[in-house]
Amino acid sequence: MSEPKSYVLVTAAYNEEGYIENTIRSVVAQTVLPMRWAIVSDGSTDRTDEIVLSYAARHPFIQLVRVQEEHARNFAAQVHAINLGCKSLQSLNYRLIANLDSDVSFEPTYYSRLIEKFDQDPNLGLAGGFICEERNGKFVGRPANRDYSVAHAVQMFRRECFESVGGYRALPYGGPDWYAQVVARMQGWGVKAFDDLPVSHHRPTGGAERRYRNIIREGRMDYSVGSYPPFEILKLVRRFPIKPYVLGSFVRMYGFLLGYWHREERPVSQEFIRFIRIEQKNALRKLFHLSPFKEALPKTASSHTGPVGAGKIPSDKPPVSHNA
Repeated sequence: MSEPKSYVLVTAAYNEEGYIENTIRSVVAQTVLPMRWAIVSDGSTDRTDEIVLSYAARHPFIQLVRVQEEHARNFAAQVHAINLGCKSLQSLNYRLIANLDSDVSFEPTYYSRLIEKFDQDPNLGLAGGFICEERNGKFVGRPANRDYSVAHAVQMFRRECFESVGGYRALPYGGPDWYAQVVARMQGWGVKAFDDLPVSHHRPTGGAERRYRNIIREGRMDYSVGSYPPFEILKLVRRFPIKPYVLGSFVRMYGFLLGYWHREERPVSQEFIRFIRIEQKNALRKLFHLSPFKEALPKTASSHTGPVGAGKIPSDKPPVSHNA
C-alpha cells in the first residue's frame, strides 16, 4: 500500500535556466515533499542540467534524467520526455503523479492542499490549481481558467486514472493534457481545477507573430480532436469582450477551418469525437436553457472500479486515426 500523501512529479525541461530554479525552490519548500521528482532535460544546452544537479545534491528526491539523442523540436518531444520520466518512476509505490512545468511557482502548502482534494473525493482522478499570470505587476487568474479543465502545467492524477488513460499522447497540434482529461471523463473519473490553489506562471507571452502562429495551431488542434463547429463558434464569440482575444478569436477560427479545407485526418477515435460533441451539445443546450441532449455519453472499455496494474506503462502511441 502506498502512503496516503505519497506523490511523484515529472518535469520536461529544455533550456529553462531562466525559470527552473524558481520552480525547484517552490517544490523543495513544500510542507509535504514528493517521493521522487524526475526532471527530464530534453537535450538542454544551457545551464538547466547544472542547476538541477546542484539541487539534487542537497535534495535526494530530485532525479535528473537526460535525453541525449537528436530529435525534432515539436509537441511530441515534450510528451516523449514526460513519458520517459514516468517510466523512470513506475517502480515506486506512489499514489498520485503530477506533471509540473518548469516555469511556475506556488505556495508551500500547494501539494498538501491538493492531496486533500483527492482525499475528500474518491472519484477525483485529475486535479490542479488555477494559473495566474502577471498583469500590471500583479499575478491574477488568467481569463481562460475553468474549474472543469486542468492546465497541463499542473495536472495531478490519481495513479489509477493516469495509467488507465495511458498517460500523455503525442498529437500533431498539441493538446495532450486536454486529450487526457477528456479520456479520464470518458472513464467516469472526476476532473477539477481549484481556484483556491493559485499557481504563478512566469514565462512572458511571446511576440505577436509567434502568438498568432500559436493561436492558428490551437484552432487546428480544435479541429483535430473533433470539436463541434457551433460550439467552437460560440466559444470564440464569447471571448470578444476580453480585449486580447478579439482578433485572436478570428485567427483561431481560421485555424479551425483550415482542417476542413485540407480535409485532415483526425488522430482520435470516433468514440472520442462522439463523446466531446455530446458534452459540447449539452453545454450549448444548458446555455440556452434547453433540456440535455438525450444520447448517452460513450465510455471507454477501461473502468476504474479497481486498481490498475502497477506494471502498466504510459504509451506514446497515439490512438488509431479516424475521419469524422
